[in-house]
Amino acid sequence: MADEEPSLHVHAERLSAVARTVWAKYDRSTDGWLPLWRHMADSGAVARLLWDRWLPPQVHRVIAECLPGGEEEARRLAIWLAATHDIGKATPAFACQVEPLAARMRDAGLDMPPARMLDRKQAPHALAGQVLLQQWLEERYCWPRRAPIQFAIMVGGHHGVPPAATDIHHLAMREHLLRTPDCAALWKRVQWEILDFCADACGVRGHLSHWHEVKLSQPAQVLLTALVIVADWIASNSDLFPYFPDAARQDERERVAAAWRGLNLPEPWRAREPTEEPARFFTSRFRLPPQARVRPVQARALEAARSMSSPGLMIIEAPMGEGKTEAALAVAEVFAARSGAGGCFVALPTMATGNAMFSRVLRWLRRLFTGRDGAHSVFLAHSKAVLNEEFTGLVRAGRRAVRGVDADGGAGEWRHREDLRRPSAELVAHQWLLGRKKGVLASFVVGTIDQLLFMGLKSRHLALRHLALAGKVVVIDEAHAYDAYMNSYLDRVLSWLGAYRVPVVVLSATLPAARRRELAAAYAGARPDDAALAHVAQAAGYPLITTVEPGGPVKTEPVAASGREVEVRLERLADDLIVLGDRLEAELAEGGCALVVRNTVDRVLETAAYLRKRFGSENVTVAHSRFLDLDRAAKDADLLRRFGPPGESAGRPAGPHIVVASQVAEQSLDIDFDLLVSDLCPVDLLLQRMGRLHRHERGAGQSERPPRLRTARCLITGADWSAAPPEPVPGSVRVYRRYALLRSAAVLEPYLSGTAETGHTVRLPHDISPLIQRAYGPDEVGPAEWQEAIAAAHREEDAHRESQRRNAAAFQIAPVGRPGSPLLGWVEAGVGDADDTRSGRAQVRDGRESLEVLVVQRRADGTLATVPWLGEGRGGLELPTETAPEPRLARIVSACALRLPHHFSYPETLARAIDELEALCIPAWQSAECHWLAGELILMLDENCRSRLAGYELHYTPDDGLEVIRVE
Repeated sequence: MADEEPSLHVHAERLSAVARTVWAKYDRSTDGWLPLWRHMADSGAVARLLWDRWLPPQVHRVIAECLPGGEEEARRLAIWLAATHDIGKATPAFACQVEPLAARMRDAGLDMPPARMLDRKQAPHALAGQVLLQQWLEERYCWPRRAPIQFAIMVGGHHGVPPAATDIHHLAMREHLLRTPDCAALWKRVQWEILDFCADACGVRGHLSHWHEVKLSQPAQVLLTALVIVADWIASNSDLFPYFPDAARQDERERVAAAWRGLNLPEPWRAREPTEEPARFFTSRFRLPPQARVRPVQARALEAARSMSSPGLMIIEAPMGEGKTEAALAVAEVFAARSGAGGCFVALPTMATGNAMFSRVLRWLRRLFTGRDGAHSVFLAHSKAVLNEEFTGLVRAGRRAVRGVDADGGAGEWRHREDLRRPSAELVAHQWLLGRKKGVLASFVVGTIDQLLFMGLKSRHLALRHLALAGKVVVIDEAHAYDAYMNSYLDRVLSWLGAYRVPVVVLSATLPAARRRELAAAYAGARPDDAALAHVAQAAGYPLITTVEPGGPVKTEPVAASGREVEVRLERLADDLIVLGDRLEAELAEGGCALVVRNTVDRVLETAAYLRKRFGSENVTVAHSRFLDLDRAAKDADLLRRFGPPGESAGRPAGPHIVVASQVAEQSLDIDFDLLVSDLCPVDLLLQRMGRLHRHERGAGQSERPPRLRTARCLITGADWSAAPPEPVPGSVRVYRRYALLRSAAVLEPYLSGTAETGHTVRLPHDISPLIQRAYGPDEVGPAEWQEAIAAAHREEDAHRESQRRNAAAFQIAPVGRPGSPLLGWVEAGVGDADDTRSGRAQVRDGRESLEVLVVQRRADGTLATVPWLGEGRGGLELPTETAPEPRLARIVSACALRLPHHFSYPETLARAIDELEALCIPAWQSAECHWLAGELILMLDENCRSRLAGYELHYTPDDGLEVIRVE
């Protein structure tokens, strides 16, 4: 319907007096109410505007392909479903809840028992609505019995969970909940009258005679369900759509127009396909270093995207530092222009990498939209997003005077503020798109991989996440970083993205060939062992681009390397602190900066303590994950400032200086060292660590580095090298498992012993892919005397992975079903809500549950304060305990979150720790007004920054983070 077409409100005037008494909304605080016909009309009007002005064409296409009339017919279907979604409220089971409104209906002849006499739980109005709509289609339009379910399921699922077949059966046995027996005919006449009104007003009466022949795809059913949910949430907002008696005086068209103006949803991205040659394009979009050239993999990725007959999946494998992110965003522009995508979602392994990527994406967007009008919504999707200054700045820019923002369909309130003037093409975090369920509906989203994996998890309102991703280009970074459990979810998600024909770009520096094949198969909807995909796993060359066109060919193409090569000499180093200290003393005799990477935080702290005695505290820096959020951010900034790229960093130590770090140094930080010492780890991660060695050119031929360190060297420790095979230290086995470590040692053995063709030298990037494929391939590697131990570790690993896959399958949604198969029980036996909390992330990651606390200090006099060393005036601030802290104080405490280590992940210790922390709960901090702190566990350090918890002594310092010692 175009804007000038008759509105649903006009058709409502034809309803009988009794039908107009049926109510839908009631506000007990104001006694305001809304008749059902009005809410249906509002919902249909909102759905029309959402379809015309907010949903991207990529979403339209999925639904339109199912219908003979194409997009116009799909549009009418969407509006009609939104209008009819609350027909289940025209039942005694719903109407009896508010006695004054029920009395009006009884006076009109629609009798019903009091609420206490009905088992209302058997007839939630969404389920009742599905049953009524099915009956109406069967009786009015003679649809075959099962044909209506694929249409009515959208009504049944509009509260987030599509009904199961048993739910429908149980309600069918309780007809009195749908119609009071003594006046069932009148109830039915009113129900049918309202449904007839919706069909007429939405212009679908002529289509209903043949829609029973339509087979809606399951992706189309999901998207229609999500559209109904969004339309209902907006139409249910009483700030936008006032209740009676105020609503009775509104002009109907102006009511809808005013609500849409008040909501002010940014329109989707309408991408323009870039036509410039690669060098000009990349220069216009990205801030490249002086004299930088476009890398071959960047140019070829852009050209490959342009040459595909339709957007699909692209896998880009290239070394660290080759500009894969920029290549992915360039491909996203081409894919979006061709597919009609309305945004982009970028998924990263961790919050730290997500924060770093958020800044890069914002810079891209600002260049992309320069000179264009309109606002575009952005969202940072992880649980610490509110602590990201760039994101919170966008939130402030997006404030509007509308309530109900964070509610995700429930209660909540926004602060009233004046509208802010916006420059053209402004990026804002639109307030209606800030809820934990609605955030990913923003046009441009950067988040952790969990946010993408949630798409495959049976959970409430899952359709919303599908709608959010079905309208975007999806970029998956660091695709090698996930275990079998997470990969099981990722493969299921890719199969659904392929069914939606969502363009996807996958990035990796170290992707095993078998995993490449699995990703391509998942997107294409094929089996991983499909013979047609054999060439994908056999593809040689690095960098490598793989493309999958929907319903089309799968191609692989090697790409020339950029030409920059780093030669790294590998050597064994005994796992002994004295040996380490002696070697570092010799290597750093002329100065220089070394990075020592340990696989566990305990080893980081032990190593740092020893090296400080040898080199002095001022010459040793510690970096790991056991810091407060604010301290971790300061640590990262300090590392970038001192060890970042030439020209962007300042104060690089002349040396000797040693950074002792955990895996936090592997990714996201552009830092550069003269020497690397690493614990034995899986070979792909070792290559990532080696990417921090001579990462940048420092003078011609590295002439600005100390003479002894102008040759890049990596010393590998963390194992007993005298054993056959080498025996990794226990902490490494706990983190990475024995099989991956032994395979890594096996493929590195020729370099460590000097028997490789290049002696001790690994050439980067030349040797990256061969090392990865040998380590993760099926062939034997390593000396013969190692094979028995490797085979035993392999059997143990296979059993572990099979267990992971079984566990992951428990809450995964089913594969895409055949067209016409309804979504009955789609998320049955699911996990409830899925969100980026500790428990939420645990659903899509395999591992022990971890515990997060907020850290404050208890002074000697018993008062509480923020920890004293925080900068920018945030440290040592007294915290009230009788009242909730003011928002600024609460936010500072929230930013002092600390994830406790593995010691507290064992069930008994975890339970004891929670009990002890809950005993210290501060009641005044649990109010709704104190949302930063409510429900959080508070760890109180004494004046010496120590505490005891569950049998452990805790000691925290801003230099070393958290140290844990068992005392019981």
